[in-house]
Amino acid sequence: MLGALSGVFHSTAFTVTLDLVLFFAVLVWLGLAFWAHRDAKRRLDDPVLIWAATALGLVPLAGPLVYLLFRPPETLADVRARRTELRALEAHLDRRGPVCPVCRAGVEPAFLVCPVCTTRLKEPCRACGAPLEPLWQACPRCGIHVDAPAAVDLDAALTAEVAASGGSKARGGRASGGTRARPRG
Repeated sequence: MLGALSGVFHSTAFTVTLDLVLFFAVLVWLGLAFWAHRDAKRRLDDPVLIWAATALGLVPLAGPLVYLLFRPPETLADVRARRTELRALEAHLDRRGPVCPVCRAGVEPAFLVCPVCTTRLKEPCRACGAPLEPLWQACPRCGIHVDAPAAVDLDAALTAEVAASGGSKARGGRASGGTRARPRG
């Protein structure tokens, strides 16, 4: 039995098989080192670190695994693209001027109303007509003190309007049905 086993290990087929396995093991080992070198060139910009990663890739089996654990997560191209995108976004944000709070359309600082949705943006100064910010206490152009807008009593205004237009005529127009449409609910 021992002689039969010795005959298998010393046969030509076994020797060729062993040589092929060793050849492919060396080929995989060198391929992993080459992969570590190429990957390091894509991720690192320091030549010393690139060659250190290649040397680490030459350590059988453990070297490429250790390299995978400690390699940078992004390639140099990804880093450059991210930085370019961030610069473009920052430039876009810096260029952005004032916008309408309702429709977000771009407006000029001197606009009193939004040209898109006609939202009142600023009040004009009573003396010079310059646009005034809501929190300003005085006009910076003419120096006139800005009064807070007085609260409007809608009941008194409606009563005055009814009295001015003749109370009975207004009530009679509404009672007859007139042209006013009822809202649908």
